[in-house]
Amino acid sequence: MTEKRRKRLDPVESEIETSLQPGDFIPDRACFSFVSDLEGVAATIAKLLPIEATRAVELYATFLAGCREKAEELDDSSGSFGQFVSELFCGWIGARQAAGADPDVTATRVLSFIDHDQYGLSCGLETSVGKALDRAGAAAFEKQVRARLDAAATEPADYARRRWGDVLRDLYVTRNNLAAYVALAEQTGRTAKDCHAIATMLLARKKHGEALAWVERGIGFDTKRAPLDFVKADFTRLRRVLLSKLGRGGEALESAWAEYRTRPSRYTYDEFMKFVPKAERSAWREKAMDAIEHGDLRSAIELLLETKEMERLAERVRRTEDDVLQRLSHYVTEPAAEKLQRRHPEPAARLWRAQGMRLVDAKKSKYYEAALSNFENAMRCFERAGLTDEWAETVNDIRSRHHRKSGFMSGFERLLAGVGPSESPSFLERAKARWRDR
Repeated sequence: MTEKRRKRLDPVESEIETSLQPGDFIPDRACFSFVSDLEGVAATIAKLLPIEATRAVELYATFLAGCREKAEELDDSSGSFGQFVSELFCGWIGARQAAGADPDVTATRVLSFIDHDQYGLSCGLETSVGKALDRAGAAAFEKQVRARLDAAATEPADYARRRWGDVLRDLYVTRNNLAAYVALAEQTGRTAKDCHAIATMLLARKKHGEALAWVERGIGFDTKRAPLDFVKADFTRLRRVLLSKLGRGGEALESAWAEYRTRPSRYTYDEFMKFVPKAERSAWREKAMDAIEHGDLRSAIELLLETKEMERLAERVRRTEDDVLQRLSHYVTEPAAEKLQRRHPEPAARLWRAQGMRLVDAKKSKYYEAALSNFENAMRCFERAGLTDEWAETVNDIRSRHHRKSGFMSGFERLLAGVGPSESPSFLERAKARWRDR
């Protein structure tokens, strides 16, 4: 950059250009750090708002222009850059409003950015804009979007109608404009999603009876007509909340209990317990634990861990076949084994063994170290439970079926000799030892 050009630039513009690293490609793994640097510059601009709003407007515009150019030089698979641009755009809106800029021009430029966005940077911007706009800005934005919606009514394809209708819906939800939302839904054709949005806004206004009526409409909606909008679980949860607020807690509990019995899990358990009267919680907890006895194993383990039902968990593991345990993810079995190993070493040993067997059978050498750790834990738990014969059978099975896996077997034999992974020096211990030997 020449000295003459440097003098023409606002000092913050120099920071913007430096932070954008023009000419350098930013891979996705580096995008978070890259965006963090951009956020620091954006914070500098935000501090100018109370004293130099007009200057802030120009700096935000420059920053947005730079971001659009930079979009070709980065991989934003994580979406962090796009989120930053949306926040930057909201900062630009706030600066224009602080500077007393024409709200119609602001709305025009927002829509122009959306129209000409070829990089997906405006994804979700409609919702963010609704929060950033003041009353005059929201009115101007609504007017221009409404004009686009009306113009699209004469077009044969319905993409534009759906698009601008959705933009208006987002605006009305963000601005909590119930009357406008209801009118728009009636004009463009009500969907299940509309019923949910209207019910949620009515709930916020404590109009529980009206909200419940809209929920019932949504639940009864023709799902073939609007498959993408219909989310039964959301309606069901909202219906229970409304029933409870209307003094019909028994119906809410009955609904949640029926769902739990159909799909017992930690999530459905937490849901139905919300509606159980405090005096009845102990009895309902017992019913819930009985109901999960023959349910999905993974869900049962997760729920029994969450509710600290260690006796039930130990018994469930005892009556489960080894090959079934082996098919479970270590994300499920490891926490269970850790909780059980002190007071219930026998089922804990079977869980540790199942994890080790799954890794060795998978024939992935990079996981052999993890498998050895699992077998070490299994060995200790079998010994603590007085089941040395069962551990001996496990050893014979491993030697018989996996003797060709030299990379694993050498470590397994060391484990049997008393030098398991926990006894081996760690990476840093080995590094320090080599350093001392120099």
